[in-house]
Amino acid sequence: MTVLVDTHAHLDFPQFAEDLDLVLERAREAGVSAILNAGTDLAGSGRSVELSRKYPWISASVGVHPHSAGRVESGWLEKLEKLAALETVLAVGETGLDYYRDMSPRESQEQVFREHLRLACRVNKPVIIHSRQAHAETYQVLQEEDLPSPAGVMHCFSGGRRWAEAFLELDFYISLAGPLTYPRSHELRDLLKYIPANRLLLETDAPYLPPQAYRSRRNEPSYIKLTYERAALALGQDFDELAKQVYLNAVRLFSDAFVDRV
Repeated sequence: MTVLVDTHAHLDFPQFAEDLDLVLERAREAGVSAILNAGTDLAGSGRSVELSRKYPWISASVGVHPHSAGRVESGWLEKLEKLAALETVLAVGETGLDYYRDMSPRESQEQVFREHLRLACRVNKPVIIHSRQAHAETYQVLQEEDLPSPAGVMHCFSGGRRWAEAFLELDFYISLAGPLTYPRSHELRDLLKYIPANRLLLETDAPYLPPQAYRSRRNEPSYIKLTYERAALALGQDFDELAKQVYLNAVRLFSDAFVDRV
């Protein structure tokens, strides 16, 4: 069976509290061999680590989402750094800037974002970046701060060719999700032509952004096969070849541990 990886999910969220084992069973049946579970606040990062300890094929990232940046408490960074140093934690994030929903003050978002970048350098792990209607501001922060090597990934990217090329120049990978399958996502599918094959990742962002066939339903890792299929079709590429390339890209970014723990 073709080996698939889901490079960004939130299986610690309440949407999976009742049936996580069934969700994971379906993922296995669909050929998913590795999942990276992304933390979005301090408590969620702890849950992400717990998942990575319970399930050998799930790895963790730890971070504070921009929506939560305005609610961090004293000592949050020290606690996050302890988590980030753990063996099953392969990345720092999800962090970044979200000027679409503006659920935290922009000043708080930027400060917390910068602290994540500095943390990523200290623990020498890539950073997972959320950027929504803030690409110029995100890019400026990234230019002003030191970055780990490899730098990280622009998660669930929707910024178009110009910004994709800008972030690629900073040593970032570009990750696409379920919207790639939406009928009107012509520009997103066209973007695939401008992402180097060795910098492309695919993800679910579960429970959000399900592929077209499951719109309005909870997303889950097993559905990622549809995103792989649509990407392969848009690229005119063999499905198995694309899956192998994304697998290799994920290993190159997150380290061999992403799949070696399986």
